[in-house]
Amino acid sequence: MSLALDPVQVEPAFRLVARTIEDKILAGEIAPGDLLPSEAGLAEKLGVNRSTIREAIRVLEQNGFVRREAGRKKLYASIPQSGDISRRLTAAMVLHQVTFEELWEAMYALEPAAAASAAQRSDAADLEDLERNLEETRKALKDSTSLTALDIEFHDLVARATRNRAIQMARLPISELFYPPFLKVMSRLNAGERLLVAHEAIFAAVRDHDEKRARDWMEKHILDFKRGYELANLDMATPVDMPEK
Repeated sequence: MSLALDPVQVEPAFRLVARTIEDKILAGEIAPGDLLPSEAGLAEKLGVNRSTIREAIRVLEQNGFVRREAGRKKLYASIPQSGDISRRLTAAMVLHQVTFEELWEAMYALEPAAAASAAQRSDAADLEDLERNLEETRKALKDSTSLTALDIEFHDLVARATRNRAIQMARLPISELFYPPFLKVMSRLNAGERLLVAHEAIFAAVRDHDEKRARDWMEKHILDFKRGYELANLDMATPVDMPEK
């Protein structure tokens, strides 16, 4: 009797080395900022050749777990920056053909929570930044491009005011794909005044530390975004595109 067996997948040595070092950083055995051994030292400790170490280091640098000082060869353990993580997750969602409707559902869960948290924790600097954003928005009601950029900034400022890094990091890759298509809505509909009313109401609730009102108005705002998208004859089931830089 013959057996139908798939070929055994062998993990490249450099990936195994990279994961070993990454696991030690995540476990706290290597702290961010610690100086790592040289390539030769790592090769000797891990029982592999230096070319394997170089490939592993390249992967670790790309993922933000290792860094070098400019112009120097010394290696240091580091923490991946949220922007680097966000770019990879954004790319993954595009490659998996995540739809705008899926993003909308995620933002409908995240943005009201962010508004409520901002109402609880915002400080004077947050309120000043939000007020400045609203003032610029009032002046840009006829400029779809500026209005879209200010809308993205407003939601980023609310997220920053949460002082909650989990919320900030969770929403970042989604918002990078969710908000730019708003330019299509603003270009087809005269929705600037409606957006401004919602932003002013959210700001007032955050300023007054009214968590429920902040959450409720943000829910209305995100629901309104979906209605605007549909009124502009845009298909919610369309996979999202990688945003232009």
